[in-house]
Amino acid sequence: MPTIVHDFSWPDRVVVGTVGSPGSRAFYLQVRNRAQIISVALEKEQSAVLAVKIDEILNELMTNESNAFSIPATTPVELVDNDPLEQPLDTQFRTGAMSLGWDPSTAQVVVEAYPIVDDDDDTDYLGDDDDDGPAEVLRVRMPVGTARAFAKRTLEVVGSGRPLCPRCGDPMDPDGHTCPLSGDVG
Repeated sequence: MPTIVHDFSWPDRVVVGTVGSPGSRAFYLQVRNRAQIISVALEKEQSAVLAVKIDEILNELMTNESNAFSIPATTPVELVDNDPLEQPLDTQFRTGAMSLGWDPSTAQVVVEAYPIVDDDDDTDYLGDDDDDGPAEVLRVRMPVGTARAFAKRTLEVVGSGRPLCPRCGDPMDPDGHTCPLSGDVG
């Protein structure tokens, strides 16, 4: 079966957002182009790593003398997006693997998200030649300013969870925290 590709070449909006309260938040990568909206579930750690790696790519491009493109060092004000995820939130799939790249022909950061592979599916072990790739993929191509804004927002969303214990660094729940380093409840 051919792979279903949800391709967003110049999205109107691309953000990571959450649903739920700190400690039980669900993370989503949401992309919109006109009326088409796709949301895929992510882990908090996937969101953080994606944002850090996008910043690394952009920072490297800024210092590369052979790069002919203007890369913003900070988020352009007009691209700041602090709005919540668009509703209704229909999840296309839960993200397993992700890839990140740079397309110099369009000066865009390229993010691909693939669904988690179900190892319990018997077709994986049958050697079926029709199952050559993933069932679907979300491909997002972001211009450099949008990518910088995406990374900044994502890191802010990831960092806005529960406060961290100053001693052990573990998240503290609103009803208290037992610090393994002191045995105290904070």
